[in-house]
Amino acid sequence: MKLSKFIFITLILLSSFECKKKEVPESNFEKDVLNSVFIEIVDSIYMDRRIITPPPPPRFNEKTNKVDTTGHHKELKEYWHYQDSIKNDRTRILIGVYDTITKISPLETEMIQKEIDLSGYKYDTLKEAEEYTFNLKPFKNNKKFHFEKASEYPHEKDWNLNDISNSFIPVGTVFISRIQFDKTKTKGILTAGASCGGGKCGRGFLIIIENKAGKWNVKKVIHTWVS
Repeated sequence: MKLSKFIFITLILLSSFECKKKEVPESNFEKDVLNSVFIEIVDSIYMDRRIITPPPPPRFNEKTNKVDTTGHHKELKEYWHYQDSIKNDRTRILIGVYDTITKISPLETEMIQKEIDLSGYKYDTLKEAEEYTFNLKPFKNNKKFHFEKASEYPHEKDWNLNDISNSFIPVGTVFISRIQFDKTKTKGILTAGASCGGGKCGRGFLIIIENKAGKWNVKKVIHTWVS
């Protein structure tokens, strides 16, 4: 083989290798998009068990068969003072994340079809599996939230919502689904859920995301279910 021909073939192979190297696999595209909107989603839907309890009602006096408002004003004042202290607290908020990212469930699909036409949306291909584990490391230095795997703590149904001073368990949990994209890959939909624990509160959402000027953002959050 002539040297010039060998050099030409080598250059072609190297060029081909570089092109393949620069390509972004579809699954990585989906993960990158989810990473870019994750904080915005959490900030829109998370629930805080410390402030979920409603204001204390006045007591009912069984002897007089009347509502007893004695001391109720003080209780309300303390309640609202505590609520404000939590809202103004700049300590990072501990959130438990269910880090297995799966497809939108059939039940949720039925719900969101009432809100949006799904025919133009589809999942990217994941070669390894239909689900993947969400990596929380990119968010370890987030100023507002401190994320940990929900599996690191007792199951949220066992949390005591009356123990509001317990800082060793998250204030709530979140989960998110895989993303379905439109044909142009400039719009996407996914579902998400949030809970404050105790088995008494939970909410589900349809999240619509959009890429404008090269940046992904949450366009709309639609409340789909409550438990």
